[in-house]
Amino acid sequence: MSERRHKLHDETLCVMPGIDDAKGAVVPPIYQSATFRFASTAAAAARARGESDTYIYTRYTNPTLEAVEAKLAALERGARAFLFASGSAATATWCHAFLRPGDRLIAADQLYGGTAFYFDRYLSPLGIRVERVPFTDLDRLAAALAGAKAAWFETPTNPTLRIVDGPAVAELCRKHDVLSAVDNTFATPINQKPLSWGVDWVMHSATKYLGGHADVIGGVLIAGAGADVDSVYQARLAVGGVMDPHAAFLVDRGLKTLALRVERHNANAARLARWLSERAEIARVHYPGLPDHPGHQLAARQMRGFGGMLAVDLKGGYDAAAHFVDRLQVIVNAASLGGVESLASLPVLTSHARAGEDELQTAGITRGTVRISVGIESLDDLIADVEQALSDV
Repeated sequence: MSERRHKLHDETLCVMPGIDDAKGAVVPPIYQSATFRFASTAAAAARARGESDTYIYTRYTNPTLEAVEAKLAALERGARAFLFASGSAATATWCHAFLRPGDRLIAADQLYGGTAFYFDRYLSPLGIRVERVPFTDLDRLAAALAGAKAAWFETPTNPTLRIVDGPAVAELCRKHDVLSAVDNTFATPINQKPLSWGVDWVMHSATKYLGGHADVIGGVLIAGAGADVDSVYQARLAVGGVMDPHAAFLVDRGLKTLALRVERHNANAARLARWLSERAEIARVHYPGLPDHPGHQLAARQMRGFGGMLAVDLKGGYDAAAHFVDRLQVIVNAASLGGVESLASLPVLTSHARAGEDELQTAGITRGTVRISVGIESLDDLIADVEQALSDV
């Protein structure tokens, strides 16, 4: 993507195509082809020698993927983006690209359950030591980073919306020569741009806000300036978790309204969080936009908006939380997040179903915690739905 587009506002970047179609199509076409024709055997030989970047096979790359990757790189102000078949595939490929036996990965103690499970179950047998530390404690983090190879964290965290000081973490990682990556799924590139802090890589589950319509599974890694993009390209090629062209088209379709949707997600979540904070049935509301949230001031400094995710702890524990979610009529009882529709789920049954009691406690998750992905519906309808669901909790 040209330098000119990097200077455009996010709202414009979301709408513009990543490439110009030669036939003038406003919407870039889907190149639903596994393989591509060589002009000659000489052309194939040049490609094999690395003297040509012509298309060969979609596992390497594909015009549709490149168009969407260019847009995503521009939105995050990054140097290069890589699309994957899922957010989990993006995370695993990043680990394959950069971690080797004997390396230490410093991972935040508050992570999406699937990421924590992968780190704990599959990296240790490869001889990679994973250390979980609170990234909110910069002194402990600094001590852990000494001699480490890489660091991985989230902000806001899933599901209790804790805020990590991204610029401070990035500075510590640079000081200790540690490769850094942040999962920016909850915030989106509209609300937060971690590469501006100095982190090396950003990851998104494109299934969530980027796609935005609960109809595509995907992930993306976006490199900061000077990042080792070739290692990720080679790892994606070897591991094979590349996104399908049609899925990339769906992500691009979602990106066109991302800025508009995030504006509505932010507004609905903020007002619903304030309303919930006054309800007697609720023990605690986790939302960084509330003034009494421990990370409110920090979030206000490093985020453009506070996001569409919130969590609540019901005073009645698991039974009350289950009853509440079962009574919802507009808000859907489903896993995932970031779509146009509002979703509610119990983390102990979904994102953190495999987490032990210690990990749940560290993440601030109780048996009565309900995570709510606030959609773009009428706020009046959402409040009315929550009110009737709470009426006999």
